[in-house]
Amino acid sequence: MGMHTQRLTLTLTALASAGLLLTACGTETGAGSDGGAADRSAGSAPAITGIRWNVDSVTVGGKKYEAPDGAHLEIGEDGRAGGSFGCNHVGADVRIDGDQLAFSETRMTDMACTDGDRMAFEKSLADTLGKQKLTAEVDGDRMTLTSAKGDHVDLTSRADEPDAPLTGTTWTVRGVGDDRTSASLPEELADKVHLTFGKDGKVRGNLGCNDVSATAEAKDGRITFGAPRTTRKMCPGEAMRTERELLKIFDGTARYEVSQDTLKLTAADGTVVDASAGNAAKPDKDRSDEDRPGEK
Repeated sequence: MGMHTQRLTLTLTALASAGLLLTACGTETGAGSDGGAADRSAGSAPAITGIRWNVDSVTVGGKKYEAPDGAHLEIGEDGRAGGSFGCNHVGADVRIDGDQLAFSETRMTDMACTDGDRMAFEKSLADTLGKQKLTAEVDGDRMTLTSAKGDHVDLTSRADEPDAPLTGTTWTVRGVGDDRTSASLPEELADKVHLTFGKDGKVRGNLGCNDVSATAEAKDGRITFGAPRTTRKMCPGEAMRTERELLKIFDGTARYEVSQDTLKLTAADGTVVDASAGNAAKPDKDRSDEDRPGEK
């Protein structure tokens, strides 16, 4: 079935101490209890927050579903979580209560991938995380989330994988929205929308309809854009609508975050663009060489 924006609630009973987990939301509920002190005295607990956990597989009812490339989950120290289920991107606010994590108001893009195995994995993972309590067991770079029924999600952290460089990487846009909601690009635009930041201080790419270029000065997690210039091609409605949304990124200064092979751009007005490294389609040869200031 098609994937729509969902609200999922996930509770993890973690082996990490309450003191460490509570840093994710800036509270200290239960941190002063005797139990917390006992946990801390037993030794340093492995970190769960601030790590990109790559999903290896999910096992439901004894059937194992291998994860597609790119499936991952990260619980940030800012009280938010995000990642990808291999097809759709997900995001959530995180509430910490003692040694439990509650992922509330989870947002998911609504792209229906044509790969049946990928969608079956995504549904199994979403069902496992969203409908039951899970116990987290961390052993080095591996974490297993296990339900009372024996269903489990196996994850691996790969902290040694370097982040893709902002400059020189072809960033393929996967979704656009804001911090509360996000939607995948229309299917006909998949792998066609991309941006590349050059060493010459400019960004070039395609917005789904027209090519775009602009000056782009990146410093301290922010990119200051100059006025964008685009080619003059007219495209069907969805392509032009997507282009208008993406042009908001070029309005002044945007924040950016790179995590391994993913890029998140947040415009001044709150528009968020999610992109991943590689897989961009080659530009059409029939595009006009004439460009115009980008429409806002």
